[in-house]
Amino acid sequence: MRVLTVVCLLVAAPAAALAGAQQSAATWRLLPTAPVTSDQLRTAVWTGKEVLVFGRHSITAKDANGKPYIVKTVDVAAAYDPSSNAWRTLSPPAGVGYSPSYSAAWTGRQLLVWGPFDALSYDPATNHWRTLPRPPTNAGRLAVWTGKVLVGWGGGCCGDAFKDGAAFNPVTNSWRKLAPSPLAGSQSPLGVWTGRELVIFVGNIDPNGKPWPARLARAAAYNPATNTWRRIAPLPDERGQANVVWDGKEVLVMDGGAGSEKLFRPVLAYNPATNTWRRLAPMPSTRIGAVAEWTGTRLLVWGGGGGPEGSFFPRRNGFAYDPATNRWATLPNAPFAAQNAAAAWTGRSLFVWKGVAAMYTP
Repeated sequence: MRVLTVVCLLVAAPAAALAGAQQSAATWRLLPTAPVTSDQLRTAVWTGKEVLVFGRHSITAKDANGKPYIVKTVDVAAAYDPSSNAWRTLSPPAGVGYSPSYSAAWTGRQLLVWGPFDALSYDPATNHWRTLPRPPTNAGRLAVWTGKVLVGWGGGCCGDAFKDGAAFNPVTNSWRKLAPSPLAGSQSPLGVWTGRELVIFVGNIDPNGKPWPARLARAAAYNPATNTWRRIAPLPDERGQANVVWDGKEVLVMDGGAGSEKLFRPVLAYNPATNTWRRLAPMPSTRIGAVAEWTGTRLLVWGGGGGPEGSFFPRRNGFAYDPATNRWATLPNAPFAAQNAAAAWTGRSLFVWKGVAAMYTP
């Protein structure tokens, strides 16, 4: 995100918490090779028994000079069972020829996959895929499961940034458009479900490099029970690529880092009850394209590009944050390095997948 006006309370992290990360003693386990490959739009969800992965795979050909080019992309999916340490291939319906993004959510019974041009669902109990009705909007770059409906908002491409959204009800197999939001549009909004609201943060600059009008909000919360929005305090800092999780009380935002190693690695916490922000201990290193999962007691951040200033190659390690002590611990190296991997928390282990798959158990 771009520079935003500070309208909220900031509390500095204790100096002792910034002294450096401690080393974790836990280890990783390399998993069997997945039966599918995905070179873009990877997602993963935990069903309580399996990890379901979904993505797009590029079909290529060579031009007259022998250089490869993409002919089309196809949907691919698979399921990994930790109890048997085995994969099985899932064959989704034929999808659209191109999709710039997909969001995925687990409902407790089904995997819902939402792209700008189509939507799918998968039921593991019947091993059955079906194509959902066409969404009423192409928005849905950010999508969450509320316990009753799939709510999506934002997205866009090529100079456009959506500021609308929709909700899908699996029981009625129907969509509805959300009430108009007060937000500025965003191709890549930050957001998370708190158990009551979808909290969303957007930037100050439109896709064409111009500031959004001041009348448009940079942060808002949506309540699906009342189909209403409320303006909330915006992010107090500029951000690069960021991760966001809900810890049961606060929204934790980890800036991936977009510049100087010393300046761009903040971690912020937003409390919806008080509509205030506070600063937490910064990450030990910048991370762009990392995965972030909440375990119930810790925040795990793994992979991504980062390290010394100017060195943004994929990383094998990561960090664990303890809110009780406001300290970070360094995770051990994984069997591989990756940026923009798919990830899921199984209740016991962190699953990561980008061609190769591995699990980390704290």
